[in-house]
Amino acid sequence: MAALASSLIRQKREVHEPGGSRPVLAQRRVCPRSTKSLCQKQLLILLSKVRLCGGGGARPARSERQLEQQLKGIVTKLFCRQGFYLQVNPDGSIQGTPEDTSSFTQFNLIPVGLRVITIESAKLGNYMAMNAEGLLYNSLRQGADCHFKECVFENYYVLYACALYRQRRSGRAWYMGLDKEGRVMKGNRVKKTKAAAHFVPKLLEGDSYIPACHSAPKPKPHILFFG
Repeated sequence: MAALASSLIRQKREVHEPGGSRPVLAQRRVCPRSTKSLCQKQLLILLSKVRLCGGGGARPARSERQLEQQLKGIVTKLFCRQGFYLQVNPDGSIQGTPEDTSSFTQFNLIPVGLRVITIESAKLGNYMAMNAEGLLYNSLRQGADCHFKECVFENYYVLYACALYRQRRSGRAWYMGLDKEGRVMKGNRVKKTKAAAHFVPKLLEGDSYIPACHSAPKPKPHILFFG
């Protein structure tokens, strides 16, 4: 009985005392290796996420390059059916000219919406715009009054209608146009069936021209009343 009691006491001491002869705790210390393996797994997951983020970061760069190319527009000359090229003079005045050699007849057609463009002077960097009275003018900045809707007429001429203003009673669009003398007409007096509103884009760069079809928010038209 004394031997059995001493054996039980020795076993209890080995369990409770860290300095015992049986290194029970030392044999079961597998946590560091398990923790290291878990850390490695977490590191691999983190690296994979970083690669995915890095791959996704390259896409905006490509889209920015595409947007930059798009914003350059299409260099062209706008020939009116009346026999004149649209021209913006150095003083900002707008008129038609029968000569096509002037650099002031060159424009950048920049898409800004669904069949909506801005017409930028390639020489001056200003924009064609139409005010609330239907008059064309040369704008230093690009705004909603510089947006024109492109429409291909039945005879394959292109119409440019103001995207901001239109006739109130009839809802008829205001078109860019030149009269028989090459003078700019008021948009509310230009009819789409007349030669004054018919233009042919003659490209200086590129092989073909398709009216703008890029999606973007359209400006809300302002309905004005004219008796």
